[in-house]
Amino acid sequence: MPKPSSPPSVMDAQCPSRLVLDRIADKWTALIIQILARGTMRYATLQREIGGISQKMLTQTLRSLERDGLVQRTVHPVVPPKVEYSLTTLGRTLIEPLRTLCRWSEKHLAELQANRARAKAVAAVAERG
Repeated sequence: MPKPSSPPSVMDAQCPSRLVLDRIADKWTALIIQILARGTMRYATLQREIGGISQKMLTQTLRSLERDGLVQRTVHPVVPPKVEYSLTTLGRTLIEPLRTLCRWSEKHLAELQANRARAKAVAAVAERG
């Protein structure tokens, strides 16, 4: 008799839900979702809006999001081709959780920077011995 499958758990090293968590916890994913929450956009606009992302990373992330069904890529049959990206229904379910995470990052930035500076100072003192 087959063993009943257990529910997905990101704590289980063998569970594919870890791949999902890896995808949505990525900084570029969070930023792309936040930008596409405003509406459909072309590639160049996305790249301009996301400061610091390389063309390669944007392309890779968009492809992954499209493969996972979070982003829809639409190619319009014109010359030159016009390609637009938008969130799918599933992708839109990530807007609020990722917006909350982005706001938390902004709200607690000063505290995190202060903690890092303290840790760096302690490490420097310990290094000098």
